[in-house]
Amino acid sequence: MTAISASMVKELRDRTGLAMMECKKALTEAGGDIELAIDNLRKSGQAKAAKKAGNIAADGAITIVQEGNKAVVLEVNCQTDFVAKDENFANFSNAVAKVVLSSGETDAAKIAELKLEDGQTVEEARIALVQKIGENIQVRRALIVEGDNLAVYKHGLRIGVVVSYTGDADTGKGLAMHIAAFNPVAVSAEHVPADLVAKEKEIAEAKALESGKPANIIEKMVIGSVEKYLNEVALDRQMYVMDNEKKVADVLKATATTVVQFIRFEVGEGIEKKAEMSFAEEVAAAQAAAQ
Repeated sequence: MTAISASMVKELRDRTGLAMMECKKALTEAGGDIELAIDNLRKSGQAKAAKKAGNIAADGAITIVQEGNKAVVLEVNCQTDFVAKDENFANFSNAVAKVVLSSGETDAAKIAELKLEDGQTVEEARIALVQKIGENIQVRRALIVEGDNLAVYKHGLRIGVVVSYTGDADTGKGLAMHIAAFNPVAVSAEHVPADLVAKEKEIAEAKALESGKPANIIEKMVIGSVEKYLNEVALDRQMYVMDNEKKVADVLKATATTVVQFIRFEVGEGIEKKAEMSFAEEVAAAQAAAQ
């Protein structure tokens, strides 16, 4: 019998979209034969889910569930916005969000193994939903925010924000809307990740060098470009969405409000969608598949 390696489990997961534990079990039962494992999965009723797993799920919805001083932000992906609006999809997303919040588990692979209220695991419910709806569906990511004061805001299905803050409740709500609209990466410039600042500085230096100006001028140009970037991505430096004559920092000071933490999820961030094929390309692909 072939030893089941981590790379084999990963390959089967990539090809089927199933949870790691399901993939390992299937490989063990198939004696390490990946193709046989896929065939067995299809024969056991997971066929539709396995076939759909190759399709890119870049659409979907953000779900937020709050209980007391804790809230979870969850992204579940599908292939079309039509399915994202489906009641079955919404019910699944809400059920998953609730079990994530109660368990505290936010790792996507481990979420798949959690038990829902009806006794099914998240993975079993996901596979059943794929079979029912006919699209690839994936639980992509989840984060939990805790705090004495939480402000929650959803912009349609695609953007969700939770802000942990101290101070004024109305300001907290306004900040959640602001974050949804302006997408800051950190509360302040000091908290912007160093790798993002370094990347921006590198780009600014390359552009400045092309100008052919003296070194002292180039240095000032780079500093100016980095400052401009920080003004755009640091929450406290942004112009406030409710009053574009004030910066967020001014509003925070005037209302004695402090942002402790925020989470902003937008559907499909970082997922590369496949470009749609033309009719000619579809015909060519169909002919190639038939050969």
